[in-house]
Amino acid sequence: MSIATNADRIITQRLVGEVWPPLADRHAYRVDADGDPFLLPGMGGVTLGVHVGDPATGYAADHLEPGLSVRHADPAANMALQFLSCVGNEVVVQSGPSAGARGRVIGQHAYVLVDMADEAMNDVSTGDRVVVTARGQGLAFDDHPDVIVKNLDPTLATVMPFDTAGDGRLRVGVAARVPASAVGAGAGMVSEFANTDLMGAYPGLSPDLSLGLETLRIGDLVVLEDQDHRFGRGFREGYLTVGVISTGHCHLFGHGPGPSSILSGPAAAFEIVEDETANLRTYFAAMEASS
Repeated sequence: MSIATNADRIITQRLVGEVWPPLADRHAYRVDADGDPFLLPGMGGVTLGVHVGDPATGYAADHLEPGLSVRHADPAANMALQFLSCVGNEVVVQSGPSAGARGRVIGQHAYVLVDMADEAMNDVSTGDRVVVTARGQGLAFDDHPDVIVKNLDPTLATVMPFDTAGDGRLRVGVAARVPASAVGAGAGMVSEFANTDLMGAYPGLSPDLSLGLETLRIGDLVVLEDQDHRFGRGFREGYLTVGVISTGHCHLFGHGPGPSSILSGPAAAFEIVEDETANLRTYFAAMEASS
Protein backbone atom coordinates (compact mmCIF):
# COMPACT_ATOMS: atom_id res chain seq x y z
CA MET A 1 0.00 0.00 0.00
CA SER A 2 1.25 3.47 -0.80
CA ILE A 3 -0.02 7.00 -1.13
CA ALA A 4 1.27 10.10 -2.92
CA THR A 5 3.72 12.19 -0.88
CA ASN A 6 6.21 15.00 -1.29
CA ALA A 7 9.11 12.62 -0.55
CA ASP A 8 11.00 13.84 -3.61
CA ARG A 9 11.29 17.25 -1.94
CA ILE A 10 12.44 16.03 1.49
CA ILE A 11 16.09 16.66 2.32
CA THR A 12 18.45 14.35 4.19
CA GLN A 13 20.92 15.34 6.90
CA ARG A 14 23.47 13.35 8.87
CA LEU A 15 23.17 13.88 12.63
CA VAL A 16 25.73 12.78 15.19
CA GLY A 17 25.09 11.55 18.72
CA GLU A 18 26.49 9.13 21.23
CA VAL A 19 25.15 6.33 23.37
CA TRP A 20 24.34 8.01 26.67
CA PRO A 21 24.86 6.30 30.04
CA PRO A 22 22.01 5.61 32.46
CA LEU A 23 21.72 8.41 35.01
CA ALA A 24 20.63 8.46 38.67
CA ASP A 25 20.86 10.65 41.75
CA ARG A 26 21.69 9.89 45.37
CA HIS A 27 18.01 9.65 46.40
CA ALA A 28 17.67 6.54 44.22
CA TYR A 29 14.11 5.39 44.95
CA ARG A 30 10.84 6.43 43.32
CA VAL A 31 7.30 5.49 44.36
CA ASP A 32 4.77 3.62 42.21
CA ALA A 33 1.02 4.23 41.86
CA ASP A 34 0.31 2.20 45.02
CA GLY A 35 2.91 4.00 47.12
CA ASP A 36 5.57 1.27 46.99
CA PRO A 37 9.19 2.36 46.49
CA PHE A 38 11.19 0.94 43.60
CA LEU A 39 14.72 1.12 42.20
CA LEU A 40 14.85 -0.29 38.68
CA PRO A 41 16.80 0.14 35.41
CA GLY A 42 15.22 1.60 32.32
CA MET A 43 16.43 4.85 30.76
CA GLY A 44 19.78 5.34 29.07
CA GLY A 45 22.63 3.12 27.98
CA VAL A 46 22.34 -0.09 25.97
CA THR A 47 19.29 -2.25 26.75
CA LEU A 48 19.55 -5.77 25.39
CA GLY A 49 16.79 -8.29 24.79
CA VAL A 50 13.87 -5.96 24.03
CA HIS A 51 13.09 -5.17 20.40
CA VAL A 52 10.28 -4.09 18.11
CA GLY A 53 7.55 -6.71 18.27
CA ASP A 54 8.35 -7.66 21.87
CA PRO A 55 5.96 -6.94 24.77
CA ALA A 56 6.16 -3.37 26.05
CA THR A 57 5.09 -4.29 29.59
CA GLY A 58 5.81 -6.95 32.21
CA TYR A 59 9.49 -6.14 32.89
CA ALA A 60 11.27 -5.29 36.12
CA ALA A 61 12.03 -1.89 34.66
CA ASP A 62 10.90 1.72 34.76
CA HIS A 63 10.72 3.95 31.67
CA LEU A 64 12.14 1.09 29.65
CA GLU A 65 14.10 2.30 26.60
CA PRO A 66 14.82 -0.56 24.16
CA GLY A 67 18.15 -0.73 22.37
CA LEU A 68 20.45 2.29 22.23
CA SER A 69 19.62 5.55 24.02
CA VAL A 70 21.30 8.29 21.99
CA ARG A 71 21.82 12.00 22.56
CA HIS A 72 24.38 14.76 21.90
CA ALA A 73 26.47 16.47 24.57
CA ASP A 74 25.75 19.94 23.17
CA PRO A 75 22.20 20.96 24.23
CA ALA A 76 21.33 22.68 20.93
CA ALA A 77 22.72 19.83 18.84
CA ASN A 78 20.79 17.41 21.03
CA MET A 79 17.52 19.23 20.33
CA ALA A 80 18.24 19.01 16.60
CA LEU A 81 18.83 15.27 17.06
CA GLN A 82 15.46 14.99 18.85
CA PHE A 83 13.50 17.13 16.41
CA LEU A 84 14.96 15.84 13.14
CA SER A 85 15.41 12.11 13.79
CA CYS A 86 12.38 10.23 12.45
CA VAL A 87 10.96 6.77 13.04
CA GLY A 88 12.59 4.43 10.53
CA ASN A 89 15.77 6.48 9.95
CA GLU A 90 18.92 4.38 9.57
CA VAL A 91 21.54 4.61 12.33
CA VAL A 92 25.15 3.45 12.01
CA VAL A 93 27.58 2.95 14.90
CA GLN A 94 30.77 4.87 14.09
CA SER A 95 33.15 3.97 16.92
CA GLY A 96 34.07 1.10 19.21
CA PRO A 97 34.13 -2.66 18.50
CA SER A 98 30.67 -2.54 16.88
CA ALA A 99 31.56 0.17 14.36
CA GLY A 100 29.52 -0.42 11.22
CA ALA A 101 26.56 -1.99 13.02
CA ARG A 102 23.23 -0.71 11.72
CA GLY A 103 19.86 -0.12 13.30
CA ARG A 104 16.79 2.10 12.98
CA VAL A 105 15.17 4.86 15.00
CA ILE A 106 11.99 3.65 16.73
CA GLY A 107 11.08 6.98 18.35
CA GLN A 108 12.06 9.66 20.81
CA HIS A 109 11.99 9.78 24.61
CA ALA A 110 14.56 11.57 26.75
CA TYR A 111 16.85 10.16 24.05
CA VAL A 112 16.57 9.09 20.44
CA LEU A 113 15.90 5.34 20.63
CA VAL A 114 17.55 2.92 18.21
CA ASP A 115 16.69 -0.75 17.71
CA MET A 116 19.22 -3.21 16.35
CA ALA A 117 19.90 -6.90 16.75
CA ASP A 118 21.45 -8.01 20.03
CA GLU A 119 24.45 -9.49 18.23
CA ALA A 120 25.15 -6.03 16.81
CA MET A 121 24.69 -4.36 20.21
CA ASN A 122 26.72 -6.79 22.30
CA ASP A 123 29.90 -4.73 21.93
CA VAL A 124 28.26 -1.28 21.92
CA SER A 125 29.00 0.77 25.01
CA THR A 126 28.13 4.19 26.38
CA GLY A 127 30.17 6.86 24.64
CA ASP A 128 30.15 5.12 21.28
CA ARG A 129 29.42 7.55 18.45
CA VAL A 130 26.50 7.00 16.07
CA VAL A 131 25.27 8.74 12.92
CA VAL A 132 21.57 9.11 12.14
CA THR A 133 20.58 9.60 8.51
CA ALA A 134 17.77 12.01 9.35
CA ARG A 135 14.99 12.28 6.81
CA GLY A 136 11.28 12.88 7.19
CA GLN A 137 10.37 16.15 8.88
CA GLY A 138 8.30 18.09 6.36
CA LEU A 139 6.75 14.96 4.86
CA ALA A 140 3.17 15.46 3.66
CA PHE A 141 0.52 13.21 2.13
CA ASP A 142 -0.58 14.95 -1.07
CA ASP A 143 -4.19 13.75 -1.05
CA HIS A 144 -4.75 14.20 2.69
CA PRO A 145 -4.05 17.86 3.51
CA ASP A 146 -5.90 17.73 6.85
CA VAL A 147 -3.50 15.08 8.18
CA ILE A 148 -0.21 16.38 9.57
CA VAL A 149 2.72 13.98 9.20
CA LYS A 150 5.74 14.16 11.50
CA ASN A 151 8.59 12.05 12.82
CA LEU A 152 8.20 9.57 9.94
CA ASP A 153 10.80 8.33 7.46
CA PRO A 154 9.37 8.62 3.90
CA THR A 155 10.62 5.17 2.91
CA LEU A 156 9.05 3.61 5.98
CA ALA A 157 5.77 5.34 5.09
CA THR A 158 5.65 3.45 1.78
CA VAL A 159 5.49 0.05 3.54
CA MET A 160 3.15 0.99 6.38
CA PRO A 161 -0.62 0.28 6.38
CA PHE A 162 -1.64 3.58 4.80
CA ASP A 163 -3.85 4.01 1.76
CA THR A 164 -6.77 6.08 0.52
CA ALA A 165 -10.23 4.70 1.19
CA GLY A 166 -13.00 4.88 -1.39
CA ASP A 167 -14.49 7.95 0.31
CA GLY A 168 -11.15 9.79 0.23
CA ARG A 169 -10.21 9.31 3.86
CA LEU A 170 -6.76 8.12 4.93
CA ARG A 171 -7.05 4.45 5.87
CA VAL A 172 -4.62 3.46 8.64
CA GLY A 173 -4.12 0.06 10.27
CA VAL A 174 -3.46 0.08 14.03
CA ALA A 175 -2.80 -2.63 16.59
CA ALA A 176 -4.69 -0.85 19.41
CA ARG A 177 -7.04 2.01 20.22
CA VAL A 178 -6.12 4.21 23.18
CA PRO A 179 -8.73 6.30 25.03
CA ALA A 180 -7.92 9.91 25.85
CA SER A 181 -8.12 8.98 29.56
CA ALA A 182 -4.87 7.01 29.16
CA VAL A 183 -2.78 9.99 28.07
CA GLY A 184 -0.31 10.95 30.79
CA ALA A 185 3.13 12.53 30.81
CA GLY A 186 4.03 14.31 27.57
CA ALA A 187 0.78 16.23 27.17
CA GLY A 188 1.51 19.89 26.51
CA MET A 189 4.90 19.24 24.92
CA VAL A 190 5.83 19.66 21.27
CA SER A 191 5.10 16.45 19.38
CA GLU A 192 8.56 16.26 17.79
CA PHE A 193 10.09 15.83 21.25
CA ALA A 194 10.01 12.68 23.42
CA ASN A 195 6.70 10.77 23.35
CA THR A 196 3.33 10.47 25.10
CA ASP A 197 3.28 8.19 28.14
CA LEU A 198 0.15 6.03 28.37
CA MET A 199 -1.32 5.33 31.78
CA GLY A 200 -3.32 2.18 32.48
CA ALA A 201 -0.63 -0.39 31.70
CA TYR A 202 0.65 -1.32 35.16
CA PRO A 203 0.80 -5.14 35.35
CA GLY A 204 0.85 -6.32 38.96
CA LEU A 205 -0.42 -3.07 40.43
CA SER A 206 -3.96 -2.13 41.45
CA PRO A 207 -6.43 -3.68 38.96
CA ASP A 208 -8.54 -0.52 38.98
CA LEU A 209 -5.67 1.24 37.17
CA SER A 210 -5.93 -1.02 34.11
CA LEU A 211 -7.15 0.43 30.83
CA GLY A 212 -6.47 -2.73 28.86
CA LEU A 213 -3.08 -1.63 27.56
CA GLU A 214 -0.95 -4.38 29.12
CA THR A 215 -0.67 -6.22 25.79
CA LEU A 216 1.02 -3.37 23.90
CA ARG A 217 4.22 -4.25 22.05
CA ILE A 218 7.26 -2.15 21.26
CA GLY A 219 6.70 -0.85 17.72
CA ASP A 220 2.90 -1.14 17.72
CA LEU A 221 0.94 1.44 15.74
CA VAL A 222 -1.77 2.84 18.00
CA VAL A 223 -4.47 5.49 17.62
CA LEU A 224 -4.97 8.00 20.42
CA GLU A 225 -8.57 9.17 20.57
CA ASP A 226 -9.41 12.86 21.03
CA GLN A 227 -5.73 13.82 20.80
CA ASP A 228 -4.47 16.65 18.60
CA HIS A 229 -0.71 16.44 18.10
CA ARG A 230 -0.46 18.60 15.00
CA PHE A 231 1.20 21.58 16.72
CA GLY A 232 1.87 20.24 20.22
CA ARG A 233 0.07 17.61 22.29
CA GLY A 234 -3.32 18.06 23.86
CA PHE A 235 -6.92 16.94 24.19
CA ARG A 236 -9.21 18.01 21.36
CA GLU A 237 -12.50 16.21 20.87
CA GLY A 238 -12.97 14.89 17.36
CA TYR A 239 -9.26 14.56 16.55
CA LEU A 240 -7.01 11.52 16.29
CA THR A 241 -3.28 10.91 16.58
CA VAL A 242 -1.48 7.81 15.32
CA GLY A 243 1.75 6.91 17.07
CA VAL A 244 4.37 4.17 17.38
CA ILE A 245 5.09 2.63 20.80
CA SER A 246 8.77 3.43 21.37
CA THR A 247 9.19 2.95 25.14
CA GLY A 248 8.07 0.29 27.58
CA HIS A 249 7.20 -0.57 31.14
CA CYS A 250 6.82 2.17 33.76
CA HIS A 251 6.02 2.04 37.47
CA LEU A 252 5.80 5.78 38.04
CA PHE A 253 2.16 6.93 38.17
CA GLY A 254 1.05 8.94 35.14
CA HIS A 255 3.64 7.23 32.96
CA GLY A 256 3.69 4.10 30.81
CA PRO A 257 4.56 2.72 27.38
CA GLY A 258 4.80 5.71 25.06
CA PRO A 259 3.99 6.33 21.39
CA SER A 260 5.96 8.75 19.24
CA SER A 261 3.46 10.76 17.17
CA ILE A 262 3.50 10.22 13.39
CA LEU A 263 0.06 11.33 12.11
CA SER A 264 -2.54 13.73 13.51
CA GLY A 265 -5.70 15.41 12.28
CA PRO A 266 -9.49 15.48 12.44
CA ALA A 267 -11.06 12.08 13.09
CA ALA A 268 -13.19 12.62 9.99
CA ALA A 269 -10.03 12.51 7.86
CA PHE A 270 -9.21 8.93 8.94
CA GLU A 271 -10.58 5.45 8.47
CA ILE A 272 -9.03 3.42 11.29
CA VAL A 273 -8.75 -0.33 10.74
CA GLU A 274 -7.76 -2.80 13.46
CA ASP A 275 -4.71 -4.81 12.39
CA GLU A 276 -2.86 -6.91 14.96
CA THR A 277 0.19 -7.08 12.66
CA ALA A 278 0.58 -3.27 12.65
CA ASN A 279 4.07 -3.20 14.16
CA LEU A 280 7.47 -1.83 13.14
CA ARG A 281 8.91 -5.35 13.09
CA THR A 282 6.81 -6.04 9.96
CA TYR A 283 7.67 -2.74 8.29
CA PHE A 284 11.39 -2.76 9.07
CA ALA A 285 11.59 -6.24 7.50
CA ALA A 286 9.80 -4.89 4.42
CA MET A 287 12.28 -1.99 4.22
CA GLU A 288 15.22 -4.39 4.36
CA ALA A 289 13.66 -6.66 1.72
CA SER A 290 13.21 -3.75 -0.68
CA SER A 291 16.66 -2.19 -0.16
